[in-house]
Amino acid sequence: MTASTLDELHTVPTGFDRDEVEQFLYREARFADESDYDSWEALWTDDALYWVPANGSADARPGNQMAIICDNRSRIGTRLKQIRTGKRYAQTPVSNMRRLLSNIELLGGRTNSEGGIDLEVGANFLLLESRARGTHLWGGRTTYRLRRTDAGLRLVYKKVVLVDNDRPLPTLGFLI
Repeated sequence: MTASTLDELHTVPTGFDRDEVEQFLYREARFADESDYDSWEALWTDDALYWVPANGSADARPGNQMAIICDNRSRIGTRLKQIRTGKRYAQTPVSNMRRLLSNIELLGGRTNSEGGIDLEVGANFLLLESRARGTHLWGGRTTYRLRRTDAGLRLVYKKVVLVDNDRPLPTLGFLI
């Protein structure tokens, strides 16, 4: 399978229910907000990519530009191990967070490297982070790719484009 074949967006594949997809995204957000790292980590596939691009570009590809986060599945696990130690000083004390998802769109299907079809979903978000140093609002657009597995929906890809990613940002010591 060529890279261009994997990049093509097709019609929404059958077998994906809008309500199930939305509930999955809300659950993923709640796990991140409540620091339920084990549950959050269990949502990911082995070929996952978690990417937060920097420098204002929403259209760039992972590995071709500077990123705030660009983690494969192994690095996601390492990041979570670091957070679980309790010695992540950027998150001492841990931020209180709540995120809102809106404008959830089923964008289409994308052929994956295994020959199956993943569902691509887009959503806007607003995250309220409250901590001892004050309150911060984070907003942006997230693109997800979901795969149906025997265990249910799983997260293959999460790209978070912050609206202010072209400016210096405070430390992101949490899951965005």
